[in-house]
Amino acid sequence: MNAPIVQSTQGVTLAGGGPFSARDLKLALARAPVAVAADSGADRLLRFGVAPQAVIGDMDSISDRARAEIPQERQHFVAEQATTDFDKALRLIAAPLVLALGFAGARLDHGLAAMSTLIARAERRCILIGPRDLAFAAPLRLELALREGDPVSLFPMAPVTGRSEGLEWPIAGISFAPDGMIGTSNRALARRVVLELDGRGMLVILPRRRLDAAIKALLAAP
Repeated sequence: MNAPIVQSTQGVTLAGGGPFSARDLKLALARAPVAVAADSGADRLLRFGVAPQAVIGDMDSISDRARAEIPQERQHFVAEQATTDFDKALRLIAAPLVLALGFAGARLDHGLAAMSTLIARAERRCILIGPRDLAFAAPLRLELALREGDPVSLFPMAPVTGRSEGLEWPIAGISFAPDGMIGTSNRALARRVVLELDGRGMLVILPRRRLDAAIKALLAAP
């Protein structure tokens, strides 16, 4: 299955089965108003009074109650077991932006799998929102409007090199790799931070309070 299940000109809030709050959901829906669930994320949306426009996944964890409440035509079974429900959903959503909730906080293996999916599906502009931070796959060029002192962590999921402006510790000349040099706990020295990367594979991790800055930067990236 390659054709998108969800096609939207608006942003999509994608809910997973991990924990997130009503406040998190309100934050995301205000910016990405189309609600979609990955498998048991449907139960969490319904708990907060939100009916998903689509449910995508292998349907091994959605409750019988949610199945009964959501119209059958909105339930999309994807049988293969080689990928996670986050990956299945993300690759089958065509939208300018996806804000993902409930994928980063419950289990380490699920969180790592979600980070891997961000890189594998980097053509989908997706921001993973966690309890304190947010993460997204860096495009080849990114310009962020931040505040001085904001944490800016760069975590390579593959070998990556590049250049930066506005960071306390510039990245030029550094060969990043997941088993070598990483870039956690860098900081913004200026209100404008620019990253230019020579390839894909870098995660950008920012505080949640910079969600709007991350959205603006991703949507403007080439």
